[in-house]
Amino acid sequence: MDFNVRKLAADAGIFFSRAVQFTEEKLGQAEKTELDTHFENLLSRADCTKNWTEKIYRQTEVLLQPNPGARIEEFLYEKLDRKVPPRPTNGEILSQFMLEAAKEFGPGTPYGSTLIKVGDCQRRLGGAEREFLQSSSISFLTPLRNFLEGDWRTISKERRLLENRRLDLDACKARLKKAKAAEAKATAVPDFQETRPRNYVLSASASALWNEELDKAEHELRVAQTEFDRQAEVTRLLLEGISSTHVNHLRCLCEFVEAQAMYYNQCHKYMQELQKELGSSSGDIRCPDSLEVNCQPAGSPTDPSAFVPLNSPSPLETDALQIEEVQPPASGTRKAKVLYDYDAGDSSELSLRADELITVYTVPGMDSDWLIGERGNLKGKVPVTYLELLS
Repeated sequence: MDFNVRKLAADAGIFFSRAVQFTEEKLGQAEKTELDTHFENLLSRADCTKNWTEKIYRQTEVLLQPNPGARIEEFLYEKLDRKVPPRPTNGEILSQFMLEAAKEFGPGTPYGSTLIKVGDCQRRLGGAEREFLQSSSISFLTPLRNFLEGDWRTISKERRLLENRRLDLDACKARLKKAKAAEAKATAVPDFQETRPRNYVLSASASALWNEELDKAEHELRVAQTEFDRQAEVTRLLLEGISSTHVNHLRCLCEFVEAQAMYYNQCHKYMQELQKELGSSSGDIRCPDSLEVNCQPAGSPTDPSAFVPLNSPSPLETDALQIEEVQPPASGTRKAKVLYDYDAGDSSELSLRADELITVYTVPGMDSDWLIGERGNLKGKVPVTYLELLS
């Protein structure tokens, strides 16, 4: 018990000494040992890495799980070291509701059979979402969390130790400076006419005491300098390891992008299959024209012909307005640069090649997604999304 009390008192004394030293530094009343520029840059880079990694981690959590209540529940299960119970995705819940509704309305009815098809698609979408969430959590969130809860905590601990070693070193420098000043004063040559003989003995004794105090202060300074240099080297090595952390996070980010691309590709595939299925059954099931699709592959994701209804008229009513009869307006024509290759779908359209310049204009009653394009003697409809209009 006595040992613990002594240790507690010693620790309290050290803490008080460091607090005084830190306060004097802030007030400009004490000198401070400055770190070299390279070390300061490493510290700044580490802080920047920590701050942005934390922000990216939190926002990725929001992206993968928008429900804050579910995030809190997962956090509690993780802290309790228990497995998070399986939770159905929104797509899977919607699928269940649609299938149950189909049973109530009758699977043989047009509405019931469509609910079954759409519900099955939502189930597959929910399964793809579940796989994406699991893959992203393992390949991206877990490495970021390991850095914040593992490597960064170690770096922070060593930085605190380095700061304490620096305060101890500066305190030793201050004590040595005071000891040198006192020793110089004590060894000053006295005035033999004004000083009594008794004071010579006191002066010699004080000089000896201050010499001893000076030796002790120099020894403490050497010890403090050694400990500071050792801790600075340890902290430097950890800070330089941030470069390897960036490499690891880059690899994890690429894996996250691949998982995300695969997820959206699966969703796109499932929705195309559903649209095709609903469009093919339009003879038995009367669906809105917007659900009937053109299943021909498009040359670009932004191809406006990718989802043209089968029974809908062309964007430009060719029966009422022939392309050959279209005349450019007196004013309003513009130059446009072609962004992507485009193959004409029929004789009313104009094929395009990337980077070429054409003249474009619009005519009354024309769909806003299309323009009339001219290149030499050729004329035809062109999709707006394939063009960059020039001023």
